[in-house]
Amino acid sequence: MIKAIFKSLRPKQWAKNIFVFAALIFDRQMFVPGPLFRTITGFALMCLISSVVYIINDLADIEQDRQHPTKRNRPIASGQLPVNTARIVAVLLGIITLALGFSLSPGFGWIILIYFIQNLLYSFWLKHLPIIDVFILATGFLLRVAAGVSLIEVERFSPWLYVCTTLLALFIAFGKRRAEIVLLAEDAENHRRVLDGYTIPLLDQFLVIISATTIVAYSLYTFSAENLPANHLMMLTIPFVVYGIFRYLYLIHVEESGGAPDELILTDLPLLADILLFGFSSAVILYLFP
Repeated sequence: MIKAIFKSLRPKQWAKNIFVFAALIFDRQMFVPGPLFRTITGFALMCLISSVVYIINDLADIEQDRQHPTKRNRPIASGQLPVNTARIVAVLLGIITLALGFSLSPGFGWIILIYFIQNLLYSFWLKHLPIIDVFILATGFLLRVAAGVSLIEVERFSPWLYVCTTLLALFIAFGKRRAEIVLLAEDAENHRRVLDGYTIPLLDQFLVIISATTIVAYSLYTFSAENLPANHLMMLTIPFVVYGIFRYLYLIHVEESGGAPDELILTDLPLLADILLFGFSSAVILYLFP
């Protein structure tokens, strides 16, 4: 039972909450004990509230998941975790997480509450609306960044990062929808109703627009944001962003993967290496060449 509950929390997807650290890192406070502790705590609470959302989503999609080739193995859909037990876990964990969030910071508490309400609306209604469903997913990443900002006193954080985060999230979400259509083929709408509102040519157009816009937005950030080094060294990280986007497109179109972006990032070595190199080079530029 404990193993089934833990699996339902989807710890593999907690990596998405790394965006909470954006404010800390890009505001150059990564080595300041107070802000670092608060951000780590906020990251943990964001992981817990997202897990509550995953449980609720699994409860809402239990019948569709049982028809899915991989999702049918999830604890709730497979029967490993009884429905009533899952409901109790979701309620208790949600109450505890929200209480701790407000005690950590009122602003942070409101953000994770908004995140929770938004995802409730997504689970029961908005996920069935084409395009809107993807924008809601992107808003979730935007709220993660905002949550990190609410935890520290920011001095050099650029609003450009909100734009880049939103565009990147849209890019990944549209790529995921395309991968799902390819995987499920003609039976796609029976597993996820919103897929009936998409076609592969349409999603390919969305991906072209979003990928180009993301590259342009990040490029503008590297030489126009006030918080970056005046020598514009941050522009050296642009190739990592371009390669990451191109690699993800390659995986979607050639390898026909991308249905689980969180797992793909951890299993595709070239993509993982690119992300690590981007993070390392960004940290060196921000902290050694202020």
